[in-house]
Amino acid sequence: MNNSAVIFVLSAALLVSACTLGPDYQRPDTIDTSQLRHQDGWQPVPERSWAASGSWWQAFGDETLVSLIEQSQSANQTLAQAEARYRAAEAQWRLTRGELVPEVGASVSASRGGGNDRSNSSQYDARLQIGWAPDLWGRVRRSIEADQAGLQASAADLAAARLAIQVAVADSYIRLRALDRQQAILRDTLAAFERSATLTRNQYGAGIVSRSDVIQAETQLQSVRTDMYDLQAARAREQNALAALLGVAPVGLALAEQDGLPAIPTLPRSLPAVLIARRPDVVAAERQVAAANARIGVAQAAWLPDVTLDLWGGVQSGSFSGLFDAPARVWSLGPSLAQTIFDGGRREATRDIAVARYDEQAAFYRQTVIDGLRELEDALATLQILSEKADQQAELLDLAEENERVVNNRYRAGQVSFLEVATAQNITLSARRVAVDIHAERLAATVQLAAIIGGGWDLDDPVVRRVVGE
Repeated sequence: MNNSAVIFVLSAALLVSACTLGPDYQRPDTIDTSQLRHQDGWQPVPERSWAASGSWWQAFGDETLVSLIEQSQSANQTLAQAEARYRAAEAQWRLTRGELVPEVGASVSASRGGGNDRSNSSQYDARLQIGWAPDLWGRVRRSIEADQAGLQASAADLAAARLAIQVAVADSYIRLRALDRQQAILRDTLAAFERSATLTRNQYGAGIVSRSDVIQAETQLQSVRTDMYDLQAARAREQNALAALLGVAPVGLALAEQDGLPAIPTLPRSLPAVLIARRPDVVAAERQVAAANARIGVAQAAWLPDVTLDLWGGVQSGSFSGLFDAPARVWSLGPSLAQTIFDGGRREATRDIAVARYDEQAAFYRQTVIDGLRELEDALATLQILSEKADQQAELLDLAEENERVVNNRYRAGQVSFLEVATAQNITLSARRVAVDIHAERLAATVQLAAIIGGGWDLDDPVVRRVVGE
């Protein structure tokens, strides 16, 4: 091939390599997220809110919770797996980008030959080889686009894993502190029941009440004692669960008992579309759609020919010592064209697979948005209903405590049996414990809402901006 032909092939390859096959990516349409059933008082997110910083757990004002969550981010093994997957995705992206540049290699060889009609001789070669496959039709560029979207999806998956661990730690911690509060209530109740049992025994000794009242008081007292063991066992299990989330052995975590739950924080509110878009699982799903779209172009490029340009130059000599002194210089330059004529329908099937997987990912993305909107509605409704329930439970507790005081006074006056006292005391105990459960449920619902709005995923993140469409 003469020089003009080589130049022509190179120029044509460079010109054609500017083409990129396959559809350009457009984010799939989803359902309208501009309206919510429980959106009273909806306001934009404050510019520097606690959610925007990503440290949403600090809104609970509990130093122990902050410490536990921060520890989980460095030692949790599930999170370590997600980080390893992200590094692999980043390496895959770099691997694919390497296909755009020429490949350079070097070789040194030695051979000795001879025969019946020729004397033995040695041949030494040293070569420098350059090979380049121009990105005709944009196959490599589409592959890079797909891997870059996959890398972004992996980053969002990593954020989702972090958020899941944070939520799990917060939920477990809330349950543990609720158990602490329940034990404190039972201890107070146990002291009150012991006083009632002592009073009843004294009245029985004085002949004021019957033996059945004493049995009733002691039975009630013993019931509370056995309930304490159930709470202690539940607390031990919860602390062990927390240890696993922190990536330590159960023996490595010991949390002192604390009588009290964190206060209910007020979460900032934002536009529903922004809330849904900032969720890392939504971002990951959208980026997977972009990756699937790029792979359609990769599949379509397989229908067109590939051109490879090879250049090598070297030296030859009959002795190794003279290889670089006065050698014979040799070189070669030439393109090669490869085109599949018949493959039994494999390329068509590959393209159909790519299209089908794009449709699958687009449907998964839309469903992720729908699920996110449903979870948002559930969380807002739960918080609203639990707030009203907490108010009603507070009134119930006030009535139960007042009723217990009245019944105790009547019992001391000999007007009622101990059965009425026991009933009133149990109603009060139940009301106190339910109030703790409601408070814990409100805290857990607040944690869930923080997770639903993305756990403080930074809106300045370019991936999120791309999803939101800013």
